[in-house]
Amino acid sequence: MSTRHTPSVLVLAKAPRPGTVKTRLHPLLGPDGCAVLQAELIRHTVDLTSGLGARTYLAYAPGEAEDSTGHVAPPGVRLMVQRGQNLGQRLSSAVLEAFADGAGPLLVIGTDAPILTGDHLTAALTSLEHKDVVLGPALDGGYYLIGMRHPHVGLFGIDAALWSTDQVLAATRALATDEGLSVELLRPLRDLDTPEDAAALLADRMMPSRIAALLRPTEDAV
Repeated sequence: MSTRHTPSVLVLAKAPRPGTVKTRLHPLLGPDGCAVLQAELIRHTVDLTSGLGARTYLAYAPGEAEDSTGHVAPPGVRLMVQRGQNLGQRLSSAVLEAFADGAGPLLVIGTDAPILTGDHLTAALTSLEHKDVVLGPALDGGYYLIGMRHPHVGLFGIDAALWSTDQVLAATRALATDEGLSVELLRPLRDLDTPEDAAALLADRMMPSRIAALLRPTEDAV
């Protein structure tokens, strides 16, 4: 049975468990504070995508969706399980599953870019009206968004050792060129990974207030 395709957003996330998320922010917030921050980042991201009117998928690692997401996934968000040994494999599996469910065009994002807005997502969907692929460059050399009209999962086939390095965006663009795909770039954004990122984002007027408050717990408690 065929399924009518719907503009959709796939959110990949780590469940908000202390000690396993935002570990580079431990010096600033500690393990428990980082887990609280991760829960808010997930909530903010899925609220953003749901507010856009797009179908939203939220993909967790095996075992996480069952016991960690009920308090952060609003009604209507479709939970998925990530499958694969590395990020490229997990992305490929989730994208194929979303397209099989009727997604398309599809935007894939994480939860690490708190100043991502609905305007960015709308711009990405607009780009896909005339481009095969859209990428949102992160300042660290990765990307905060990848969008596609069709499941071009070959773009996730970069060397597994390159994931989480500053070569991810360049390697992905090279694969797109090899496959003859047209690509458009969005405006670069900063991910929230380190205390330095936190300081820079707190100075950004686009920073959501609830996330900002969690990054300065001592100051807000006074």
